[in-house]
Amino acid sequence: MNAPLDAADGDLAQQLDRSHVFHSWSAQGTFAGLAIAGGSGTTVWDFDGRRYLDFASQLVNVNIGHQHPAVVAAIREQAEILTTIAPATVNLTRGEAAKRIVSRAPDGFNKVFFTNGGADANENAIRMARLHTGRDKVLSTYRSYHGNTGAAIVATGDWRRVPNEFARGHVHFFGPYLYRSEFWAETPEQESERALTHLRRVIESEGPASIAAIVLETVPGTAGILVPPPGYLAGVRALADQHGILVILDEVMAGFGRTGRWFAFDGYDIVPDLITFAKGVNSGYIPVGGVVIPDAIANDFDERVFPGGLTYSGHPLAMASIVAALDAMESEGIVTHAAEIGADVIEPALASLASAHPLVGDVRGEGVFWAIELVADRGTREPVSAATMGRIKAGLLERGVIPFIQDNRIHVVPPCVVTADEVGQAMAAYDEVLTTVERAGQ
Repeated sequence: MNAPLDAADGDLAQQLDRSHVFHSWSAQGTFAGLAIAGGSGTTVWDFDGRRYLDFASQLVNVNIGHQHPAVVAAIREQAEILTTIAPATVNLTRGEAAKRIVSRAPDGFNKVFFTNGGADANENAIRMARLHTGRDKVLSTYRSYHGNTGAAIVATGDWRRVPNEFARGHVHFFGPYLYRSEFWAETPEQESERALTHLRRVIESEGPASIAAIVLETVPGTAGILVPPPGYLAGVRALADQHGILVILDEVMAGFGRTGRWFAFDGYDIVPDLITFAKGVNSGYIPVGGVVIPDAIANDFDERVFPGGLTYSGHPLAMASIVAALDAMESEGIVTHAAEIGADVIEPALASLASAHPLVGDVRGEGVFWAIELVADRGTREPVSAATMGRIKAGLLERGVIPFIQDNRIHVVPPCVVTADEVGQAMAAYDEVLTTVERAGQ
């Protein structure tokens, strides 16, 4: 049952926030966020009772939707049994969560190291790769985001890396992005071939025997939902195998239903050496992440101490939320639904939007993981300005849609449980806002 709404509580929330909360990735003096009072499914509401479609899934993590009753009940039940226990103990719920995760991984992946989120999942996967190979360097793409801890932020390719470059041994390269190709490619096949040639030359130039791992988001998310072209991931796997390099696939954003598959890499011809996850595994109800580890790497630490750990690794409340979320996603067909609504509803709706609006340069994605790339000129592909994106964001909020805005893109990333009617409502809002901006000359 939802608590009665009181506008005064919203005012108090804003006052306390301004006075005492320091926000991530923000200039504190100009920060202005919505005060959210509650949520259910794909919808959240403020203290005035105004409802919003959450087409950002918060930070692309609320895959099962807000306040799923089975997950809420599981957290409540676990809290009554055992709220917390140290990671050095054995815990039944932790084992059940790990079992469900590895059951969806490739053969030979039988262990899970639990973390507090995606960043420290990537951090520990990099640590494992270095210990397993005895090598130091880590390769990752410029268009990527892997988290905001020591190695994870330096593995990240975007601007957030630059003020935080304190970790050693990181090298970046360009991954495929046909719409803004670094390789003068005109087809997906050309982009794949030329991006692989570029990666091969980086490996050769850095010294293959010095490289521990290549870290990739299976489908780069914050960087633009860059669906890999045919043959690219298989080509990365072949290059890595040739030189004894591990492949770490970051499934933090793309995993557990987001692409319409349990793991995004299931749609491509690749099996990684390490898999990182977070976000969708329990829809962010309790902070959690982890590394799925194959026997070949886990066995390294049968007699050798793994030099890593976290106070809250495998926290019982988080584990209970994973068990309930994955069971509900399975029994309710949520992953299949994400694939179907992406192919049958979102993709054609975005194609119609693109044909109607000159501001739309490109649309791409799969499942409930899409991007609308906006340009001032389709010929030059010049991105629209930050001011234009600000007007678009404000216009969508006015129409009751919480958007995910990144650079010159709208990421269309609703919960996996989104309905066709809700997609239609969001598309109508996108259409109205783009029409208003175009008429105003941007």
